[in-house]
Amino acid sequence: MSIPAISVSNLHRRFGSLHAVRGISFEIQPGEVVGFIGANGAGKTTTMRMMATLDSPDEGDIFICGIDVYGHPLEIRRKVGWMPDAYGAYSHMTVEEYLDFFARSFGYYGKERRERVAEVMDFTELTPLAERPVDALSKGMGQRLCLGRTLIHDPPVLILDEPAAGLDPKARVEFKHLIRILAEEGKTIFVSSHILTELSEMCDQFLFIDNGQIVHQGSAESLMHSEDPGIAIAIEIDGSTADLEHCVSMQPRLSLIESRKDGCLIRMAENDPIHLTALLKKMLGEGLPITGFQREKQKLEDAFIALLNKLETGQTAPPPLPPELVSQTTSENPTE
Repeated sequence: MSIPAISVSNLHRRFGSLHAVRGISFEIQPGEVVGFIGANGAGKTTTMRMMATLDSPDEGDIFICGIDVYGHPLEIRRKVGWMPDAYGAYSHMTVEEYLDFFARSFGYYGKERRERVAEVMDFTELTPLAERPVDALSKGMGQRLCLGRTLIHDPPVLILDEPAAGLDPKARVEFKHLIRILAEEGKTIFVSSHILTELSEMCDQFLFIDNGQIVHQGSAESLMHSEDPGIAIAIEIDGSTADLEHCVSMQPRLSLIESRKDGCLIRMAENDPIHLTALLKKMLGEGLPITGFQREKQKLEDAFIALLNKLETGQTAPPPLPPELVSQTTSENPTE
């Protein structure tokens, strides 16, 4: 069995009375792309800074490519590419000079250094901007430059903290494309975000952290299956949504996901056509002017929220169906 690219064991970090990281443990195999998910303040950046030798744990161990992070920090810095959520922009320094500075710092000299800088600029599509001042770059180009700095020494492990934060939609797509290319080249990529949609299409698995603790590790499918958050239903209504929201609030097996301009998105605990039909018949029977009723694809965010709600409430099973929905069973298609 291969040595894990990243191995974290019983990691703790405290800042005074704040216990920011609470005994987390996980392993990531070489070549995997892992999304590190959690709300702001959940402990993501603290964990990643410890992995990148920028902070020290109070307890626990971290190994990168089998090397003790705190026993051999200089060796680790050659194995790891660290991309923080914000990079330093130096006045009066061009893009090429910026990357050349970091290439020198990693011991590249002469022709090899020039070739390495040129290779990184080509990959990040910064070659046309080689002479542009660093502090004159757009947010998207700045993130490309920060990624280039991360790659300059060709590390096998990349640790990226909120790399797409603040980017416009086009820049986000382009950045995700670069990450996928790096993954295809065999890099191990550990990337954090509090926005699941940024990571859902490019990660092999996910680590979900909440309040300094790992609450789930696995694929998106494993989370959605384990939490079984039911099905999402988009309901359109002709008029005010207040009556629809009230109807949803009165049913213990229904919950409101979001209100929309012309209706609501709700969650139903049962993935069952019979119960779905009964719900529609009940709403129509109560005189709600429904103009649209359809299932929406389940989202990873919904499963994560369901997991957090379960942890907060200690709920192990949903309450029973109300009698009126049990009795209103039919095989009719509710969408016709």
